[in-house]
Amino acid sequence: MVQKMSNNARASTAPAATEAAPKSYYEQQRELLILEIAQSLNNALHNLNALNRSLEEVIQVGNEFAPVESLWSHFESVMGDQGQEEKEEKREGDAEEGASEC
Repeated sequence: MVQKMSNNARASTAPAATEAAPKSYYEQQRELLILEIAQSLNNALHNLNALNRSLEEVIQVGNEFAPVESLWSHFESVMGDQGQEEKEEKREGDAEEGASEC
């Protein structure tokens, strides 16, 4: 346990010693770039969250139209079935007239 304390003491004093030393131009520029990248990533995360909320709203509005779409689909299928029956009756009538003419 004494060793852990001494290692922690060394670890805590080591960064303090490097921070006290003046930073080189490279280190300063590196820190500035790291800060800029962090800000850009935060901005991108914020924008992605806003996009996600917008997409969820669009999906929710689309889901509100599901019952109407279902009703129109049912109406279309019923009307389509009736239209096919009328066409078949007309074809049968035409075929019967053609057979009676012969």
